[in-house]
Amino acid sequence: MKVRSLDHLVLTVASIEATCAFYTDVLGMDVEIFAEGRRHALRFGDQKINLHAAGNEFEPKADRATPGSGDLCFLTDTPVEELVTHLESMDIEIIQGPVPRTGATGPIISVYFRDPDGNLIEVANADE
Repeated sequence: MKVRSLDHLVLTVASIEATCAFYTDVLGMDVEIFAEGRRHALRFGDQKINLHAAGNEFEPKADRATPGSGDLCFLTDTPVEELVTHLESMDIEIIQGPVPRTGATGPIISVYFRDPDGNLIEVANADE
């Protein structure tokens, strides 16, 4: 067997509403509500992040499902300079960046910040 791609991942969060607001306002993702309104996801491109409310997770789940334990990297076509300006305009603290890193397919320029649960979010441009 060989894995082809990532379909979705799950974040356990303190507040579904706060998480949806952050990821839509800051990262431009779309909220998807499914399973007769019982489940929420953040959709971007061909992927999604399913959201589980802490203490009310769906089974099966990660062994230690905890808000703030995620470390995610997203790619954007928005120039990193515009990303920095956008984050600053929303009073989001930039932890590090722009800095060069190595992504899955080659060099990237990354900016790091945190979501409402403290998950580390990295947003990057391909460094051609």
